[in-house]
Amino acid sequence: MKYRLMAVDVDGTLLDSRNNLSDETVKAIRLGVEKGLIFTICTGRSINGVQKLNNMIGLDMPFVTYNGAMVIMGKSMEILYERRLSSKDARVIYDLGEKYGTTMVVWADNKLYVNKLNNMTAKYGSLNNTSPVSIENLDDVVKNGVSKILWYDEATRIEKFEREVGKYVGSSVNYHTSKPIFLEFVDREASKAIAIERLCEHLGIKRSETIAVGDASNDISMIEYAGLGVAMANASDIVKERADYVTHSNDDYGVAHVIYKFVLGL
Repeated sequence: MKYRLMAVDVDGTLLDSRNNLSDETVKAIRLGVEKGLIFTICTGRSINGVQKLNNMIGLDMPFVTYNGAMVIMGKSMEILYERRLSSKDARVIYDLGEKYGTTMVVWADNKLYVNKLNNMTAKYGSLNNTSPVSIENLDDVVKNGVSKILWYDEATRIEKFEREVGKYVGSSVNYHTSKPIFLEFVDREASKAIAIERLCEHLGIKRSETIAVGDASNDISMIEYAGLGVAMANASDIVKERADYVTHSNDDYGVAHVIYKFVLGL
């Protein structure tokens, strides 16, 4: 089999526009796995936020979570790779967010901490199946480093923040949007591409034997890294430009199409 590992983004890719995982896609995934494919989900979410998908697919899959900051097995919860933001970087990002007056979430030890308890953090907590906890003492939260910090705001403000934060955060930090309303910060050694590389090293899989599928800017690193980089038809133009192939949209079983075409040869 030419391709042995397939890494797939969640929102806008694996899930349709109604945030549903279709039976057709689950069927294709299981057929691919039966043939020997290792299927892995790559997401900005925590492992808590994708457990429902893990149960629906019914496999002990590796998950790339927090946009590459943690690679973890879905059932055994074995951590295969982890890279945290330093406490120093986390404080710089947090203090800057406070100056901008934005809503922030901080992931530390798979717990969800927030600077504000509001409708946005409640919605984000629901999405990740985790109840948000108000930050009382930042030092206690960041002392061992954090997986990710996310700013949640209006799209126009997030666009402004993304243009400006580079002046304040150091070279040890990666930042990018995952949705127009989310600006995410992780360690420099945390990206979907790096996570897939570490997973492949663990499994003995070559780069040329990988497929990566996504739709947003935080997917570009893995799309460029993979042996076959695939953009969804609903992806942004910049993602499509970086991809080797453009599949169907997330409402037209785009992930299933990739499996049938490139894994099963149908």
